[in-house]
Amino acid sequence: MEANNWGGKRIKAFRKLKGYTQIEFADKLGLSVSYLGGEVERDKRQPSAKNLEEIAACLQISIEELQPREK
Repeated sequence: MEANNWGGKRIKAFRKLKGYTQIEFADKLGLSVSYLGGEVERDKRQPSAKNLEEIAACLQISIEELQPREK
């Protein structure tokens, strides 16, 4: 799982900052809630480049802002 630890928690944080529930956000993106919340936000699965672009656009942020911070 370490290889996929790329920033799902940041998607969750930005989603919450924008006031979206998982259901609202998944619906807006045309994704399933189980995929978004159960896999992407928990860093179990990295979204495709297309989905990542759509997520960033919906959150009105850059893809770079979704990348994990360096320790």
